[in-house]
Amino acid sequence: MAATLGLNHSSVSEFILVGFSTFPPHLLPAFFLLFLLMYLFTLLGNLLIMATVWSERGLHTPMYLFLCALSISEILYTLAITPRLLADLLSTRRTIAFAACTSQMFFSFTFGFTHSFLLTVMGYDRYVAICHPLHYNVLMSPRGCTYLVAWSWAGGSIIGLVVATAVFHLTFCGPNEIHHFLCHVPPLLKLACGTDVPIVALGVGLVCITALLGCFLLILLSYAFIVAAILRIPSAEGRHKAFSTCASHLIVVIVHYGFASVIYLKPKGLHSQEGNTLMAITYTVLTPFLSPIIFSLRNKELKIAMKKTFLSKLYPSSI
Repeated sequence: MAATLGLNHSSVSEFILVGFSTFPPHLLPAFFLLFLLMYLFTLLGNLLIMATVWSERGLHTPMYLFLCALSISEILYTLAITPRLLADLLSTRRTIAFAACTSQMFFSFTFGFTHSFLLTVMGYDRYVAICHPLHYNVLMSPRGCTYLVAWSWAGGSIIGLVVATAVFHLTFCGPNEIHHFLCHVPPLLKLACGTDVPIVALGVGLVCITALLGCFLLILLSYAFIVAAILRIPSAEGRHKAFSTCASHLIVVIVHYGFASVIYLKPKGLHSQEGNTLMAITYTVLTPFLSPIIFSLRNKELKIAMKKTFLSKLYPSSI
């Protein structure tokens, strides 16, 4: 990855991920067990959603196609971060090679922003379904859905490439301790030297904020039209049915952007190193952990399909 990006040669050949090393040693095994269970549940939950959608023909619709794509992005996002975090919790040597650090940043940003783009696409899907139901099959055709998913992945990949290239084109000539448990932009910029650092920091910040804010505003616009359309439905039952189709997506959006805003909009220097580390866990481990739970519990069709597909095979007499 580093060679592909054509990165500058720095005097630093590896970094040290400080991460949880500042916590009392006796807490690290407990953190390891907790994060391991959450990681395994995240993988299992997303794989279960994908298997259910694949096996149930009734779920072969645009909404569940996007949900499968979202599950894939979450699996890959956690795969780029959590295994390394778990290994470092039990290791005394927390070094990461320059190339590996570059790769982790590229993949974490790629899959993270793909996730945001897919959430935006899912908001648009709900907007079309509720506000333009007669045109749904035309606007959300199989080819159109494929393009939306492909553009989401392409957009995430472009942002990942831009961010990783910009950061690792800088020269790192001094300390090599990253005060984080992954190769993240702000702590790495603190280690870079040269006159280009402020320009890169501004450029990367603008790219990320523009993409995230653009996604968030598009989702807000979709739900503004959705709420207006739902309020025009005369029956309470009709309003409830319409809202229930997008409730799980709305909750995931709130969790996703809620935790992200806490991380990125908090005043600098307000928390200790340990506090910052625990807050970073919310969007790297906790958010992916909650997402499949929310979709499984709040989506009636998916919940019924899961019972039909899996529980009926385990307990045939109870379904």
